Amino acid sequence: MPQTPIFPSMLGSACSGQVQPEMGEQSGDPVYQDGCLVSGSLEALIERLVPTVDYYPDRTYIFTFLLSSRVFIHPHEILAKVGQICIKQKQQLEAGTEADKAKLKSFAAKIIQLLREWTETFPFDFQDERARKELKEIAQRITQCDEENGTIKKSISQMMQNVLLALSTRGQYQEIREKIRQPVTDKGTILKAKPQSAQKDILSVCGDPLIFAQQLTTIELERLGSIYPEDLMQIITHMDSLDKDNHKCRSDVTKTYNLEAYDNWFNCLSMLVATEICRVVKKKQRTRVMEFFIDVARECFNIGNFNSMMAIISGMNLSPVARLKKTWSKVKTAKFDVLEHHMDPSSNFCNYRTALQGATQRSQSANSSREKIVIPVFNLFIKDIFFLHKIHSNRLPNGHINFKKFMEISRQIHDFLTWKQVECPFEKDKKIQTYLLTSPIYTEEALFVASYENEGPDNHMEKDSWKTLRSTLLNRA
Repeated sequence: MPQTPIFPSMLGSACSGQVQPEMGEQSGDPVYQDGCLVSGSLEALIERLVPTVDYYPDRTYIFTFLLSSRVFIHPHEILAKVGQICIKQKQQLEAGTEADKAKLKSFAAKIIQLLREWTETFPFDFQDERARKELKEIAQRITQCDEENGTIKKSISQMMQNVLLALSTRGQYQEIREKIRQPVTDKGTILKAKPQSAQKDILSVCGDPLIFAQQLTTIELERLGSIYPEDLMQIITHMDSLDKDNHKCRSDVTKTYNLEAYDNWFNCLSMLVATEICRVVKKKQRTRVMEFFIDVARECFNIGNFNSMMAIISGMNLSPVARLKKTWSKVKTAKFDVLEHHMDPSSNFCNYRTALQGATQRSQSANSSREKIVIPVFNLFIKDIFFLHKIHSNRLPNGHINFKKFMEISRQIHDFLTWKQVECPFEKDKKIQTYLLTSPIYTEEALFVASYENEGPDNHMEKDSWKTLRSTLLNRA
């Protein structure tokens, strides 16, 4: 499991990852260390979320709290508590001096600003009818402060329309979500039949590694665009689903379809690479296909598309491809060695993380969309969040929420959101995209069949494996 080196420095070196508060041991008061909020009771954190006449929470706090609070409480329950605090503050202002009453509009505007940020960042929180009901009730109370010109009322109306539009858009995406492409077994390879001369291969579709890498990047960015911050928090909520204290909060958690679809894309790309190599009968052409994919992976690295790069390398390292020693002997492997160095898993993928940091820095100072692209290796990104959650408790011994832990999780997720919002600078090529997304891919079994037919087994273990495989396939036929 990847263990990001910055975790100990960010969250304390203790294995338990627990922050010991300097004060507030027996209370719910927020606790600070070096000016940073590290813990507090749920009630205190909710109070810190709600604006007052003279206070508005910073955006980092809003994002972190709204993202992490779903681990402990439903969004509609937070809205209900926010509404209660709003009513209390409103009543105090109405019962105060004329100067206090004059501040009502300013207070209402801040509440609307908070709700707007919430609905724009986490619109899916309002898929629940109970959350929309609480939102409307808060809005109705606030609009009473603006009966003269209706500015706040208009703002609320627009906000509600945007929420419904966002929910509709996401709902449509889920309805047309891609079906998992089923691997196929090519019967021709089993019977040692030569492929038809008219059959397309990857080089006949696109012979330019740069263009191919760009098309992979457009697919990656599309899939990143379908992943929301609350999807990523499902990693934590699913892990905690057996926690008795939190079972009620997790009873209606939706499945992580978008995460699974993105993970499926990585696997399909790896298998497609292996399929394209193994299904080529002639060694010279197979060598060309290998070198093409190596060049594509290098172009992906240059673009900042590390996920496609890793998928290609993974596909070329699958056993049916890796065992093709005669083919590999003809390949100029210097470029591939460099790519494997970048993705070396030793020292917690230190080389990859260094490259990712460099791409991130380039993105931050870039003027063009091409230079802003950062697509991390998704399964490593997920495992980092998983590991961070695993070693650091949600609550401290005094019952406080370990806010420092969730600050680090939200920082990583915020980086991810920044990367996924980059506008793709490459035009889609329909022919290449169709091939990438629909071209048949072999099962692992079919890959071995094709591999053994191209280069026969060269040791006793492979001979036994090939004999067993042939027997199984013939009996099945």
